[in-house]
Amino acid sequence: MTEIREMQLDDLEQVMEIENENFSRPWTETGFFTFLIRQDTLFLVAEEDEEILGYCGVVMVQDEGDITNVSVKKDRQNHGIGKLLVQELIRKTEEMGVSRLFLEVRESNERAIHVYEKAGFVKNGLRKNYYEDPVEHAVLMMHETTGKER
Repeated sequence: MTEIREMQLDDLEQVMEIENENFSRPWTETGFFTFLIRQDTLFLVAEEDEEILGYCGVVMVQDEGDITNVSVKKDRQNHGIGKLLVQELIRKTEEMGVSRLFLEVRESNERAIHVYEKAGFVKNGLRKNYYEDPVEHAVLMMHETTGKER
């Protein structure tokens, strides 16, 4: 059974493996550490039998949050783990008073865009040539709390 919980410093070794396998410009371990010790962030991991399957994070300013990353191990993609992570991130940030979440995603990452749309995100812009390796536009998306129970 997959458990979604807050990321701990002890998780970084496994998180870095996922980060490095999925991104051409991965964050560093120091980068993750810097965000994990801040009070204005929330990072979650999906774990099964002590194995980290994926993670996500958000930086919050007042009632808004910017999702920094969502990533799932390549061999566990398309199993609903990203969906679970995003849903729990939405739930936890709403509890913390966040009413709007923002993110950007590669224009070609149709699977991720679909996951975000199913979670209630809507496209609200395009950031041209945002990504490198390869150069690609970023689709901007936003999730707004409706105030209704889910």
